[in-house]
Amino acid sequence: MDRKLKVAVFNTQPPHLYFGGVERRIVETAKRLADRVDTTVYSGTKKGFSETAVIDGVTVVPCFSTDRLYPLDNWVFNRSLSKMVDTIEADVYEAHTVSGYGFLKALKKRKIGKPFIQTVHGVLADEHIQSSKSVSPSLRTKLSNVFMRHLAGIEKEAATQATLIVTVSRYSAQKLVQLYGVDEKKIRVVPNGVDTQRFKPTEDCEKIRDVIGENSEHVILFVGNLIPRKGLHYLIEAAKHVVKENRETKFVIVGDGPLKSHLISYSKEQGVSDKFAFLGYVTEELLHQLYNCADVFASPSIQEGQGITLLEAQATAKPVVAFNVTAITEVVKNKETGLLVKPDSYELANAILTLLSDKSLREKMGRYGREFVSETFSWDVCAQKLFQVYSEAADKV
Repeated sequence: MDRKLKVAVFNTQPPHLYFGGVERRIVETAKRLADRVDTTVYSGTKKGFSETAVIDGVTVVPCFSTDRLYPLDNWVFNRSLSKMVDTIEADVYEAHTVSGYGFLKALKKRKIGKPFIQTVHGVLADEHIQSSKSVSPSLRTKLSNVFMRHLAGIEKEAATQATLIVTVSRYSAQKLVQLYGVDEKKIRVVPNGVDTQRFKPTEDCEKIRDVIGENSEHVILFVGNLIPRKGLHYLIEAAKHVVKENRETKFVIVGDGPLKSHLISYSKEQGVSDKFAFLGYVTEELLHQLYNCADVFASPSIQEGQGITLLEAQATAKPVVAFNVTAITEVVKNKETGLLVKPDSYELANAILTLLSDKSLREKMGRYGREFVSETFSWDVCAQKLFQVYSEAADKV
C-alpha cells in the first residue's frame, strides 16, 4: 500500500488527559508511526474533553460519554460510537479493552467487512478471578467485581468476533486462550515500551522534599490506579513492618481511583498514615523526579497484563519489589533487576527491607534494570510490531 494506512483507535479515556498504560501506548505508538499511519483516536468526553485536539500529530476526537463511573462512561461511549459507524472511515479499526464493542456490533450488523483489532492489556476475566480471591472484600470491591465480570463477558465476545487480537504479554495471550477460548492463531503479542530518554536517572531531588517531607531517609514509590487489583492494602500492611526498622521511611503513592479514601482510612487503621503521602495524579515533570528520588519502586499488584510503571522504574535505574505473579515475571528479572516474592505483606516488607539495607545492591539492580528495559522494551520496537499487525489486518479485507 503506497498511501498511509488509515487507523481509527477507540478508547473511553482521552489519551492526552489520562496517563495510564493504555493511554501512553496509544500516543507513543501513534506518533512513531505518523509517517506510515494516519491515526485518529476517538475518546469519551471525560475530564472536560469536548473539542477535537491534536497531540503529537495525533488527532483525538470526542465522542459523547459520561464522566461519572467507568462502566457507565464506557456504555454511553460505545452507544455513541455505534451511531457513528457510517461516518468513521478507516482501513483498520482498533479498540482498547472494551472501548469499541458497540462499533464492532454495528459493523457486524451492517455487514461491513472492515478489519477490527481487539487490543487486550490485562485479560478482564483473569482480573476478576484475582480480585475475587480477596479474603474480606469491601462493599466497593464487591461492586467492582460485579462490573468486572460483566465487562469480561463483553471483552470475550469482542475478542471472539475480532479479526485479530493484540495483547501485551505471553501471559495475557495464554489467558485469552484459557479463559475466552479464542483461537491462538488470531493473537499477536506486542509488548508496551518505555521512553528511556524521558525516564532516565538524574540527581535532581531537591524539589520534591516539600512533597514527601524533609526527614524522609528512604522513599518507597508506587505509581498506578488505586483499584483492587493493584493490591495497595499489601503495601500498607508491609509498611507497619518496614517502619519498625526504618522509622524515617516514606511511602509515596502516585495515582487516583475509587479506593483512595478507603486506602487512606486503612493506613490510619494500621497506624502508618503519617508514613504515607497520597499525591493523586502528578505532572510528568514531578513523576520523573519522584522516580529518581525513590530508593525502591514497590508494585504489590496481584494481576498485570504487563505493567508500564515497572518498565519506567527500571528505566530510571530503580530496583523493583513486586509479586511473582501474572506477566510481572516477564518484565522484572528476579534477583537481577528487583525482588519478586509471593503475594504476602510480610514477604513484601522483607524484600523492601533487604533493599533498604544494602545501597550497593540497589544501585547494582538499578543499573541492570535500565540496561534490561533499554535492550528489550522500547516504544520504537512496539510501534514497529504494531504496524506489522495493522498491515496484516488490512490485508485480510
